[in-house]
Amino acid sequence: MRWLLLIVLLTGCSALPLTSPTPQIDHVPTGTLDAAGARTSLAALPVAAPGRLDGYVRDCNDGKACVFGQPWFDTDGDGCDQRSQVLARDLTGVSRKPGRCSVQSGTLDDPYTGTRVTSVSKIQIDHVVPLAEMWRSGAAGWPPEQRLAAANDLRNLVAVSGKVNQSKGDKTPDEWMPPNAGYACSYSRIYVTVKTAYGLSVAPAERAALENALTTCGA
Repeated sequence: MRWLLLIVLLTGCSALPLTSPTPQIDHVPTGTLDAAGARTSLAALPVAAPGRLDGYVRDCNDGKACVFGQPWFDTDGDGCDQRSQVLARDLTGVSRKPGRCSVQSGTLDDPYTGTRVTSVSKIQIDHVVPLAEMWRSGAAGWPPEQRLAAANDLRNLVAVSGKVNQSKGDKTPDEWMPPNAGYACSYSRIYVTVKTAYGLSVAPAERAALENALTTCGA
C-alpha cells in the first residue's frame, strides 16, 4: 500500500474510485432539466450538420478575437468570477484566500471519473457544451454579449479533473462521454438543457448519442 499512498500524495487524486459515488451521479447544476424534460427538449431541437469554425478564436491574449469574451467573467457583478463560483459550488471543504473570493483548497468528487481530487490545481472547469460546439451550432451569429453570457452560464459549467477535461477537448457526445458511465444521464441532461436554453442545433450523430445516454436515466 506504500506505493498507493505515494501516488495520492504526488498527484492530488485518489488512485481508486470513490467507495460510494452514487451521490455524485445525480450532481447537476441548478436549472438542469430532469430526464423527461431532457428527452422532450432534445426531440424539439433543430437537427443540422455542424457549421464551420471559421472566425472562432477562443484565445484572448495579444489582441486576439476572443469571440466568447474574457474567460470566467464576473457576469453577476458579485465580485466572484465564474471559476471561483463553480469551485465553491462543486467542491466540499472549501477554503478561500484571505479576503478574496478565490478558492485555495477543497475536495472534488469528480463526476466524470468517479475519483476524488484533493488539489485545486488539478481541477478545471468544463463547458459541458464546448464553446467551439456552440459556435458551430448557432453562436457564430450571436452578438458578443450573448456569447459572453453563454460562456459563463453556470448551467453549463462543471468542476472536473483537469486530465479528463483535456481528454474531452471540444468533443460532442457522439465523440466523447464521461468515463464514469453512471454519469451519462446527468451529463446528457446538462447538455440538452444548455442547447435548449440557447436554441442551438444538434447534428444527427450527436442527437443519437444523447438519446442513447438518456435511456440510462430510467423512467
